[in-house]
Amino acid sequence: MKDLDRLVQEAQQHQLQAVTRRHFLKECVAGIGSIALGSFLASCGGANGASKAGDFDLNALNPLIPKSPHFPAKAKSVIYLHMAGAPSQLELFDYKPALQKLHNQPCPESILAGKKFAFIRGVPKMLGPQATFKQYGQSGAWISDHLPHFSQVADDVSFLKAVHTDQFNHGPAQLFMHTGSARLGRPSIGSWVTYGLGSENSNLPGFVVLTSGGKTPDAGKSVWGSGFLPSVYQGVQCRSKGDPVLYIADPEGMGRDLKRHTIDAINAVNKEEYSTYKDPETLSRIAQYEMAYKMQVAVPEVMDIASEPEYIHELYGTEPGKESFANNCLLARKLVEKGVRFVQLFDWGWDSHGTNAADSIDLGFRNKCRQIDRPMTALIMDLKQRGLLDETLVVWGGEFGRTPMQENRDNSDMPFLGRDHHTDAYTIWMAGGGVKKGVSYGETDDIGFSAVSGRASVHDVHATMLHLLGFNHEKFTYEFQGRPFRLTDVEGNLISAVV
Repeated sequence: MKDLDRLVQEAQQHQLQAVTRRHFLKECVAGIGSIALGSFLASCGGANGASKAGDFDLNALNPLIPKSPHFPAKAKSVIYLHMAGAPSQLELFDYKPALQKLHNQPCPESILAGKKFAFIRGVPKMLGPQATFKQYGQSGAWISDHLPHFSQVADDVSFLKAVHTDQFNHGPAQLFMHTGSARLGRPSIGSWVTYGLGSENSNLPGFVVLTSGGKTPDAGKSVWGSGFLPSVYQGVQCRSKGDPVLYIADPEGMGRDLKRHTIDAINAVNKEEYSTYKDPETLSRIAQYEMAYKMQVAVPEVMDIASEPEYIHELYGTEPGKESFANNCLLARKLVEKGVRFVQLFDWGWDSHGTNAADSIDLGFRNKCRQIDRPMTALIMDLKQRGLLDETLVVWGGEFGRTPMQENRDNSDMPFLGRDHHTDAYTIWMAGGGVKKGVSYGETDDIGFSAVSGRASVHDVHATMLHLLGFNHEKFTYEFQGRPFRLTDVEGNLISAVV
């Protein structure tokens, strides 16, 4: 009873604070001009679309309803496969026989001049490719023996061979790759897409995140955060083992009817709060309570891969009940099949410095490739056989590339073979969703150090992804702090060779 009295007193005090002269002078004096301006702008429709106090915009209360892009889209959904740590393009897709001839020779000074590296010091040795390459398909794409399964879908993929970034540390580079900025606070690309398009399943989040490899990305959960967009657009992390979402099940004694009444009561309070303060985050809170209620039924069903037929498990190499990249690839297919707009997979463990066997370029790297080769190939094949690949954009890549030189941390040889971070050129591939098939765009020099043609920036990649989803990246904006922000900031060009 004492707790109830205390809660009542706190509520009364909170209400009184909002009507005192002291509160007005303290909180509202700087906003008197805004109050006047708001009265002029009311006839044009406020940000929330309400015509009078207490009215609610149905779009605001259901922010994930499907929306139309700027022009007809080729892709309806996205599956983004990010290899956290940055895989070596020189052992996968960028075949450089000339580099093999330079193996173990000192790196020319002309290459090192004016360049910054994360760990290389002094004069390192050149490191030849630690893989064997062949050409596959009618496109003749070069793919290494690390990816024998993936070679089967060479003609379904477009390669960007000369992507570059300006960040050589993992955290900032991952932020840049996923938010268009190396600084915290910007929305992730998944948040932008769900903000612009909504979702086609009202019982599931529009943006789902799945992780594997035992750790989350170096940049943390900011790589799927909503930044300054309403928080309803941030990614929802699910798990491929155990409960897919923590606390998805109700405690003992809490039935669906009681849960429904509880949420209705909470949202009634939130609606009153919104009527008073017009804080858009209150609307997000209402939408998130509703989504959580729906997810309790929908999520366990869609996240259950055990019910898939045996040939699908064989195709992907899945093991139900475990956390794995293979399980996550199958889940990604199930999620887009159910109408989820953006599915983000992060697989940790691709930082091949050569400090130990696990992160060596000739041992640990090969093992990581075995973990992804079969499932990512299966994902493309499975989407294709279900008629989903044409409308699902699949993107694969890391946050930067690896050097053609062997890492020599502190100017001394490493115990195992490894490559340092490299910003000048790395490979990203795309498939489905309107992407041209069998294209290799961009080329690096004879040792894979710098681009000689088809150079593409991170902003260019983002502009191309948005174009396939039906958006002009220059006009797809969100007003924040007095100016229109966009995913591509003030840069970015469409990579027309692949769309």
